[in-house]
Amino acid sequence: MATNIAPWIARLAGLLLAVSLPVQAHHSFRSQYDADQPVTFTGIVTKVDWMNPHVYFYIDVEDEETGALENWGFEMGPPHMLQQRGWKRNSMQIGDEVEVHGTRARDGSTTANARRVTLTSTGQILGAASSEGQTITSGEQSAN
Repeated sequence: MATNIAPWIARLAGLLLAVSLPVQAHHSFRSQYDADQPVTFTGIVTKVDWMNPHVYFYIDVEDEETGALENWGFEMGPPHMLQQRGWKRNSMQIGDEVEVHGTRARDGSTTANARRVTLTSTGQILGAASSEGQTITSGEQSAN
């Protein structure tokens, strides 16, 4: 009888492990980003990764002290949330200049969670579906 139970216990353990991995893989906003470290940058888009679970984009930003270019990565919400706010896969293109408001990563790296993205050529504000809970709907025009 004990030998018949062992395969079932192994299957149950495997199932529990498989179910718990996605929960552990997703991070909370607070664990990764510091709401007390807001950032605002204007830069040129170098890369856009439009995929689940989050869309990421990267911009080159000039360091104010050294003048050196730094490549910053910004996390946004998942593609379906961005699409609900008016984004399309091609709303932001490599070479576009954007202004980004966000929250810096706790580890001090050149990564942040985007709250608002403005296309500087048109003034169009694109909502970033931020995990921080501060999102802007699409189609708004900046006051500048």
